Amino acid sequence: MILFVDSLTVIDFSYLCPRRGAVGESWITDIVLHGDLNAESMVLDFAKVKKQIKQIIDEKLDHKLAIPSALSANTKHTNGRFELDLHIGDSHLAMSAPEQAVCMIEGEEVNEVNTIAYLKSVILPHLPDNVKDLDITLRPEATSGFYYHYSHGLKKHDGNCQRIIHGHRSLIGIKLNDVSMPRLQKQWADKWQDIYLGSEEDLISSAELKHIVAEEGDYAFAYTSSQGYFELAISKSRCDILPCDTTVECIAEYLAGQVKVQHPNDHVQVRAYEGVGKGAIAYA
Repeated sequence: MILFVDSLTVIDFSYLCPRRGAVGESWITDIVLHGDLNAESMVLDFAKVKKQIKQIIDEKLDHKLAIPSALSANTKHTNGRFELDLHIGDSHLAMSAPEQAVCMIEGEEVNEVNTIAYLKSVILPHLPDNVKDLDITLRPEATSGFYYHYSHGLKKHDGNCQRIIHGHRSLIGIKLNDVSMPRLQKQWADKWQDIYLGSEEDLISSAELKHIVAEEGDYAFAYTSSQGYFELAISKSRCDILPCDTTVECIAEYLAGQVKVQHPNDHVQVRAYEGVGKGAIAYA
């Protein structure tokens, strides 16, 4: 017997790519269970599928930085902390964070195939004996609109958004006088492709870093939140600094203000997404 749940959850996370650096991603997750009927004439109660499997995915991958095992030589575990320092092309990235902020994925790179294998390995041991196998599909949102991949960290968030490198694949909508402007949408999607959005108030000098070393041409960030102390050094070419927090509400407001500067006589509407199916709208 086969049981399926489409769109069980959306995994919002970032992964390290050996070509692109830190890439924010949002994957819609579909689940298929293969097994025998249990005493309730079910493969597994839908409520348990939605709660138990989603909880494992949230704990193991969601809002984390996924790192391919091929880059493990550039990483270090010390006293419950995780540190990395690597060069990708002509850019530099170093991070120090509590170990729960990262996830190691077997392989040369993080992709759907390797990530599915990882998720199956951590989910199947928790399923009842009548469930014999598990299929997982990871898919981006189907869209013809413009989108960008971004990473960030929200130090004021009490949940997992505080992790200094996690991210999203996000659509962007911009209107002038209630007319959609694909040119402006593409302009910002291109500008922020594979970007790290940093908050100005989290900037520190390179000399203030405690666990990692910044290179010339890096921004340095650090903050303490409820999960611990986080540090990041990243090439300026991979980063954009916002004069506000990088919540989706603030991103929408910032973009609206930037577009308004370019079009002072127009009514501006920005629809910013945080992953799939959620976001904020701002006007200027």
